[in-house]
Amino acid sequence: MNEAEIKERVAAFLAEHDPAGDRLEFLRARFDAGLAWVWFPEGQGGLGAPRELQQVVERELADTPRQLHAGMLAIGLGMAAPTILTFGTEEQKRRFLRPLWTGEEIWCQLFSEPGAGSDLATLATRAVRDGDEWVVDGQKVWTSGAHHSRWAILVARTDPDVPKHRGLTYFVCDMQAPGVEVRPLRQITGEAEFNEVFLTGVRLPDELRLGAVGDGWRVAQTTLMNERVAIGGGPARRGGGMVAPVVEAWREHPELRTHDLHQRLLELWVETEVTRLSGARLREQLAAGQPGPEGSGMKLSFARLNQAVTGFDLEFRRDLGYDDWAFRRSENVDFYGRGPGYRYLRAKGNSIEGGTSEILRNIVAERVLGLPSEPRVDKDVPWKDLPR
Repeated sequence: MNEAEIKERVAAFLAEHDPAGDRLEFLRARFDAGLAWVWFPEGQGGLGAPRELQQVVERELADTPRQLHAGMLAIGLGMAAPTILTFGTEEQKRRFLRPLWTGEEIWCQLFSEPGAGSDLATLATRAVRDGDEWVVDGQKVWTSGAHHSRWAILVARTDPDVPKHRGLTYFVCDMQAPGVEVRPLRQITGEAEFNEVFLTGVRLPDELRLGAVGDGWRVAQTTLMNERVAIGGGPARRGGGMVAPVVEAWREHPELRTHDLHQRLLELWVETEVTRLSGARLREQLAAGQPGPEGSGMKLSFARLNQAVTGFDLEFRRDLGYDDWAFRRSENVDFYGRGPGYRYLRAKGNSIEGGTSEILRNIVAERVLGLPSEPRVDKDVPWKDLPR
């Protein structure tokens, strides 16, 4: 399939479906037409076409309805969907992909725990088999959007007698199941975008398992690689993203400019362009296969650059511009519709979420640059014997 054929498909779709009509029905129809993710198989939101043709679809449908609160759908679209596509059964794909894409069902991620963040493989949440069900007990933390979510991607320990990476299994968790409790975590902004989630005797049918029993680490790697690409490798226009409001402020306030600030802004602009073009190259590589460790480098660069740009913004404006630390449940993460103070504070989380910058440096060093790995004394020790 080529660009001309994709354009014909889109034109035929628009001839039959009015973008000004019912929003949800339009999105459902777009999925059914294979125009959600064109590189997905037919019948699963795609056409089995080359991945790079997705940008053709997005251009042709630029003025049509988008998913509501796209930020709330980031985990579903960027992490759950590619994992379900890779490891899900045909029944799971039919059940989850369509409402995930249309936004009818929100997803969250139950990975990190109070004692297992940077070293995720040490997680302690247990899943014990009971006939055709699994009984899950444990605690997860830093769960974005759990208070909105219908489903979650969950990694739990199913075998404590083997080394930490080998005793994990991956599930889809029903967030409305008895025993699931979501509690807010107040952040530096005053909002509670994150949550801690307690799982007490949560029963999940075996058909909600993704991948083989004990193969959860391999499944989780697919999620994590896609997560880092989703966070750090998204498309951006030249001069867009976090640097856009900084450049706008620079143009509007010549009285605040200094030679030193000018030099620093030029450096940030260059770094922003390098990151943007590197992201474009990464997306081209994705067209040929699954994301690799390069996404970790992009996410690392994204976090560092966001923090530098937002810090510069505050220094240039000479004003924090943030005076509302009232506790509230966040509906969405909005970097660009909020003031510089919010961007500065919220960007602090960029070097934690989606993998800490420290861990990502290890991944880049070992898996991209080929440097020797750090000594790991717990590699072959059964999880139950690890000190905690």
